[in-house]
Amino acid sequence: MTASKSITIHIVDDDEAFRDSLVWLLESHDYRVICHDHAEAFLAGFRPEASVGCLILDIRMPGMSGLELYEELQARGNRWPVIFITGHGDVPMAVQAVKRGAYDFLEKPFNQEALLLAVNSALEAAASLQQTTTLAQQCETRLQTLTTREREVLERVIEGKMNKVIADDLGISIKTVEAHRGKMMDKMGVRSIADLVQTVVAYRQQKGGA
Repeated sequence: MTASKSITIHIVDDDEAFRDSLVWLLESHDYRVICHDHAEAFLAGFRPEASVGCLILDIRMPGMSGLELYEELQARGNRWPVIFITGHGDVPMAVQAVKRGAYDFLEKPFNQEALLLAVNSALEAAASLQQTTTLAQQCETRLQTLTTREREVLERVIEGKMNKVIADDLGISIKTVEAHRGKMMDKMGVRSIADLVQTVVAYRQQKGGA
C-alpha cells in the first residue's frame, strides 16, 4: 500500500527509545505517526473516524496494559487493525488477542522488514474496511429515499421474483411494478439486478443482517 499523509499510525509504548526507532522507520516511509507513552493519553485523543490507519500497541505497559487498551477499544467499537508488540514471555497473551480480533503481533526483537510488512498489510485491511463502510453508508442513504412500495418491489426483486409474480404479490399491474422497479433502480444507483443484489447483500452483511 502506498504511504499517504491521510493515513495515521498510532504507537502506544512506554519505551521512549523504542518509540523513537519506530517513528524514524515509519516516517522514512512517509507515514504519519503519532506517539503516546501510555494508554490513557492515547484514549483521551483517539478519533478513529478522522482518518484511516492502524495501531501499534505494546502489550505490557505500566497502568493500562496494551491488552486492556485493546479490550477497551473493542468495547468502543474500534475497527482499526491492531498490531501488538510483545516480549517472548507474552506471546501466549498476544496469540489470545489475535484470536479475539487483533490483526497481528510481532515478538521482540524483530527486523524492520517484518514491521513494515505487518503495517502495510494492516493498512490495506483498514482501507478495504473503510471502502466497505462507505459503500454501506451510501446504500443506507439510498434505501431511505425509497417509497414503501419501491421498498416492497426491491425486496422481491432481490429474492429473484419476476415482475408478474411481484404484481400478483402486491395486487398491482405489471406496468406499475415496472414503473416502481425503474424508479427504485435509479434511486439505488444500480444498472442491473446483479448490481442491486450485490449492493444490498454487502450492506446487510456490513450492518450485521439489518
